[in-house]
Amino acid sequence: MNLFKKDQLNLKQFSLDQDQKKYSILDYNFKLFFLIIAAMAMGTVIIVSVDETKLTKQLIGAGVCILGMIIVSLIDYNFICKYYMVLYAANIVLLGLVLVVGSGADSHGASRWFQISDSFTIQPSEFAKIILIICTAVFLEKHADDLNTAKTLLKLAAFLAIPIGLIFAEPDLSTTICICVTLFIVIFIAGLSLKIIGIAVLILIPFFGGFFWYIQQDNLPQFLNGYQRQRILGHMYGGGSTQDQQNNSIMAIGSGQLTGKGINSSDVATVKDTNLISEQQTDFIFSAVGEELGFIGSVIIIAILLLIVLQCIRVARRSGDKKGMYIATGMAALVSIQSFINIGVATSILPNTGLPLPFISYGLSSLVSLCAGMGMVLNINLQKKKY
Repeated sequence: MNLFKKDQLNLKQFSLDQDQKKYSILDYNFKLFFLIIAAMAMGTVIIVSVDETKLTKQLIGAGVCILGMIIVSLIDYNFICKYYMVLYAANIVLLGLVLVVGSGADSHGASRWFQISDSFTIQPSEFAKIILIICTAVFLEKHADDLNTAKTLLKLAAFLAIPIGLIFAEPDLSTTICICVTLFIVIFIAGLSLKIIGIAVLILIPFFGGFFWYIQQDNLPQFLNGYQRQRILGHMYGGGSTQDQQNNSIMAIGSGQLTGKGINSSDVATVKDTNLISEQQTDFIFSAVGEELGFIGSVIIIAILLLIVLQCIRVARRSGDKKGMYIATGMAALVSIQSFINIGVATSILPNTGLPLPFISYGLSSLVSLCAGMGMVLNINLQKKKY
């Protein structure tokens, strides 16, 4: 009799567990979903305006990414996180292979992607951003009680050093910085001690001072590539071809004035038509936004990206566990930091470097990885705390 009751209790518990895995359409974050669609739609319009030959590929890519995001949003993020070491290992393999058999992203000999076909490439560093957010989130949840110990922090540093080092070796300094800042924010949210942060700041301030002095010394061996030094020094002191490109970007943005010159306008000359900005549809897409949509259009783009970030933060605050909170926080940090760097470069606030504007710039690897990450955020929202 007692055994029968025990079986009934187990069956009831099993039913409850199964019910908890069922998703309600009412819990789906349609605000975040449609904000992402809106950003991708505006990005497609601008990309096609800059280069109309990209229309078919961009539409197919955007459609596949939206479908993929929906599919990922319906997969339990805990299931994905369970295989974080598989993702980590695959990430290491791809980042290592790209250094050996990868294609040059520019004339400086950097190896940043695999050439699959004439029109299709894969950039592993874009996927590395999402994978490292997932891996860091799982690690932090496992070490929630001993995060601020030297052993755990050293273990975390070693865990992240290999993939980040491979990205730096491509070389891809901008992505390295973006990932490091993103992961620092996630670790801070996880409860990193302010004392440790204070010590780090005291170390980093003189370090950066020494760094800027060191890269100006022509008689000393340099760890940065020549073009990386030129970009940093060109921004500090002016001059150089990369600075000229940024000046042209500023001219394009300023010429748009309040309402812009219009999409594909043929009534007035544009910087786009003169090819003063190379590959404008990628890293300098914001210059096309400013020129064609003006100040109003630029503000709308920034507002959409800001709302995406705020929705991710909202999901993080209402997450059912710490792992979900860290992933949603990481996606919010990634979109905000990458947007700041991209727009900062286009407006010459920051040195010239290559990072796409999230959901706006042309580039399938960036779009796929961001949509996969946002799919996880949408799933986290489906399993939010019940109040």
